[in-house]
Amino acid sequence: MLRNSRMARELANLSDSDNKTISLVAKNDSLGELEAQITGPEGTPYENGVFKLEVLVPQNYPFEPPSIKFLTKIYHPNIDDSGRVCMDLVKMPPKGNWRPTIGLESLLISIRLLLESPNPDDPLMADIATEFKRNHSEYVRKAKEYTQKYAKCVS
Repeated sequence: MLRNSRMARELANLSDSDNKTISLVAKNDSLGELEAQITGPEGTPYENGVFKLEVLVPQNYPFEPPSIKFLTKIYHPNIDDSGRVCMDLVKMPPKGNWRPTIGLESLLISIRLLLESPNPDDPLMADIATEFKRNHSEYVRKAKEYTQKYAKCVS
């Protein structure tokens, strides 16, 4: 099965990687259910936060993108209250940019970059996007507050 061999290879590569900002482990020995952790980028309201994500990998991966959801509450214009992420890479064409060549590590790095550079012009949370544009300091304050309250912070 293509999914299982690719998943095993991707998980092995990620565990051998020097990348300390993301991690990915199989849940219950299932290659279809994974748990990821992303550390908040430095210089952002998410700095020092550790965010947990659920990654559900479909049977026909890599020809179909995984479903990714934040388990940790986060204040972000592109992530809604239920943890869904608005990002082109997790959608199939023509609406999205998913390609079978994209790996899970690249996807998690892209989500981390979304924390660093939100896209308020394509929001899931319109009110947060408006605040991001019109009252940025209040957005930063609330995002930091959520990070401290919900994301297991590291120092």
